[in-house]
Amino acid sequence: MPDEDVTLDMTAEVVDLIGAITRRYAAEAQAAATPHGLTAMQAKALRAARTPVPMRRIAEVLHTEPPNVTPIVDRLAEYGLLERRPNPDDRRGKLVAATEAGLAVVADLDARMPFAGNPLAPLTDRQRQALRDLLKLVLDG
Repeated sequence: MPDEDVTLDMTAEVVDLIGAITRRYAAEAQAAATPHGLTAMQAKALRAARTPVPMRRIAEVLHTEPPNVTPIVDRLAEYGLLERRPNPDDRRGKLVAATEAGLAVVADLDARMPFAGNPLAPLTDRQRQALRDLLKLVLDG
């Protein structure tokens, strides 16, 4: 039974660490967004549009469906931070891109988000790959 106790303790510690990372990421992202009158989700969408991207790319970054992105993009456009542009590769599609004002906000967000901007910064590429592979293994069972 002692080995089982160690395994349970280790599992609890790993789950706690994942939770702590998630909380730190969310808190830092919201703290960075708030001075700009944005939600963390709006800030994440804006950061995803540093360069012109289709709305579906923003949906991927936000882990949601494209129709759910429309109100977020609409609000950021109202604030003058994003603009819609024609997509040269798809006549029916639009690209979303940060305006100059939006890029200034992105730069400030990046400066205010040293952890959330790159939470894996302390890891080498090899460590990042190993962590990714281990997390996939846990998720896939």
